[in-house]
Amino acid sequence: MAFEIDPVKYGVLWQKVEDYEKKFDSMEKKIDVMEADIKKLVNMAERSKGSLWALMGVASVGGGVITYITDFFVRK
Repeated sequence: MAFEIDPVKYGVLWQKVEDYEKKFDSMEKKIDVMEADIKKLVNMAERSKGSLWALMGVASVGGGVITYITDFFVRK
């Protein structure tokens, strides 16, 4: 019982493996780019935390002033 390798089937299999390797390399590059973009987004989010808290404070004070003025004119 001899085991023979069909050269045509082997060539087709070899081509498929090479195509999968190219696709894998392409996906790996895309993942690297996405990872860099995510790091940029995280850095931007960390930088904007202070301004977010400041804006929330200003909005809170502004809302309090508007409430006080509205209450002053409505109660009279």
